[in-house]
Amino acid sequence: MWTNLAKRASSTLRNTFRVSSLSPRFCKPQTSKTINPYPFQAFPKAGVSRSKFLFYEGFSSVAEAIESTDTEDDYDEVQKLLQQMAKAEHKVDNSSSSSSYKYKLLKRRQIKSETEAWAEAAREYEELLEDMREQKLAPNLPYMKSLFLGWFEPLRNAILADQELCKDSKCRMSHAPYFNDLPADMMAVVTMHKLMALLMTNTNGVGTARVIQAACQIGEAVENEARIYQFMKREKENKSSHVVPVEQRGELTEENGEMDKKQSRLRKRVAALMKKQKKLQAMGIVRGQDDWKAWGQEAQVKVGSRLMQLLIETAYIQPPANLIGDGPPDIRPAFKHTLKTLSSESQKETRRYGVIECDPLVQNGLEKSARHMVIPYMPMLVPPINWTGYDKGAYLFLPSYVMRVHGAKQQREAVKRAPKSQLDPVFEALNTLGSTKWRVNKRVLCVIDQIWANGGRLADLVDRENVPEPKEPDTKDEAEIRKWKWKVKAVKKENNERHSQRCDIELKLAVARKMKDEEGFYYPHNLDFRGRAYPMHPYLNHLGSDLCRGILEFSEGRPLGKSGLCWLKIHLANLYAGGVDKLSYDGRIEFTENHLDDIFDSADRPLEGKRWWLQAEDPFQCLAACTNLSEALRSPTPETTISHMPVHQDGSCNGLQHYAALGRDKVK
Repeated sequence: MWTNLAKRASSTLRNTFRVSSLSPRFCKPQTSKTINPYPFQAFPKAGVSRSKFLFYEGFSSVAEAIESTDTEDDYDEVQKLLQQMAKAEHKVDNSSSSSSYKYKLLKRRQIKSETEAWAEAAREYEELLEDMREQKLAPNLPYMKSLFLGWFEPLRNAILADQELCKDSKCRMSHAPYFNDLPADMMAVVTMHKLMALLMTNTNGVGTARVIQAACQIGEAVENEARIYQFMKREKENKSSHVVPVEQRGELTEENGEMDKKQSRLRKRVAALMKKQKKLQAMGIVRGQDDWKAWGQEAQVKVGSRLMQLLIETAYIQPPANLIGDGPPDIRPAFKHTLKTLSSESQKETRRYGVIECDPLVQNGLEKSARHMVIPYMPMLVPPINWTGYDKGAYLFLPSYVMRVHGAKQQREAVKRAPKSQLDPVFEALNTLGSTKWRVNKRVLCVIDQIWANGGRLADLVDRENVPEPKEPDTKDEAEIRKWKWKVKAVKKENNERHSQRCDIELKLAVARKMKDEEGFYYPHNLDFRGRAYPMHPYLNHLGSDLCRGILEFSEGRPLGKSGLCWLKIHLANLYAGGVDKLSYDGRIEFTENHLDDIFDSADRPLEGKRWWLQAEDPFQCLAACTNLSEALRSPTPETTISHMPVHQDGSCNGLQHYAALGRDKVK
């Protein structure tokens, strides 16, 4: 009797749980005393407690539990168990479907941020201009945004006029073949924002950018956006072409029918390849349908140069009313093209370059413009696409390359020729780095915002005020005048450095504020020419300064455990540094335990208390560690505290290892 009942229970289970062998939720079932064919054993993988569905006696399967009993009452117990398991499977399916829905929403947002960022900015300027015309009043905007708005319409109109000229078949302008691939409003926004970003972050001084560098970056950004725009436009046309009025449905030509059949065959072929797990072949067919022809660097430079020329010709600036006085309005160009002698640190020589310089009024507003900038390569809301080739991976739509070649054709071709078997370990490493989920540490960001709002000057944050220039001495003594000139030069250099640092901090904080409410985000990685891996997002990342590393933490926490608690104490001592990081592990743990009162005070009152964390070599990371450690130590069970802290590990004696490798030393 009980054998038949066991068979019925097993068959009922199989019917209840019709699970595909490919389902990721039920891979690698937990091991037990007996081989368990029932899929409910893998519920912990799906976030459902397994203990609720096993018998209280601890049996590993329904059949085993039934066979171990001899009472009639167990029949009802088995039926109840089956009902509970069916409800649990329903909950798992619901949670799976909700997570799938959430992923689709995030992916939709990611696609929108990659494909519509410039278009959104252009729409915003158009709407502001329309409001300004209707109300006949200038909108109350931040200084830099008002400048962008003032430059947008003249630049867009100039680009439109140039595009009309380029449509003429007799036009011989070098940029003509490429100038109509993107609407004028989007080209105007890309040009303004890319040039301003260069002026903010340029190593040769804030407010200056080399012409060739700016032309390359603007041209490349325009081509990338044009490629996305043309692809999206073609997709919309294909969708709309399928909607045909009833009276015209019989007028489809034989040629259109053949095209539809061809597309249908291609779709079926791609679907079949995907079903067979042959993703590379399927992606090859899809990319084969993209008929976009790359511009090349020469065409990018031509387009970028022309757009910069139009911006210089159309962008003007006027001092605020309180600086003009009673004189006539002082309207002057916002940018100018000039020659400048620049030094190269690597080659230790000076050369004259063509540069774009912005007006001092524009330069003064640069540090306040970060929050209004369009930053295209933002951290991703969904995991990046796995790398499978030189330009296959990372972002969903934005062009992504596995190596940063900076226009070096030989390096690019060498990577493309490399056998896939050699690149697979590299791809795997980059995919692992890219699949790490991060989030913003809101408590640390809040402290940074408070310090920055109060003028900086704490925790290695730069002073938000400039150093006042010394007054010219009222003397004719040449020695005194010479000293004064040297002081003025030193002050100007200091102020330029401060300005550059303020722009850098503003960009990082702008990204942190945009991402702070996200549950998590990802950093796609690629390589430089040496093979070092870097995040593709340039501003706020885990390889950046102490500010960046203090703001970022892992999105997925883990219980500390006994060893994790020790490593957290060692990590805090390493961040404090000042010689403490040279002690033994036990010495570093002892240092942390001797300063527990300071750690608790830093976590509870970072700015109002004793500010012990400010004495650390890496203050913001030290503050994050103080917060995490105090939370753990105040818990009844510190080892079970969930930690999101990245703990740094580094190799030692790397130089000696390289010398040993160069000397062909054999390890015995």
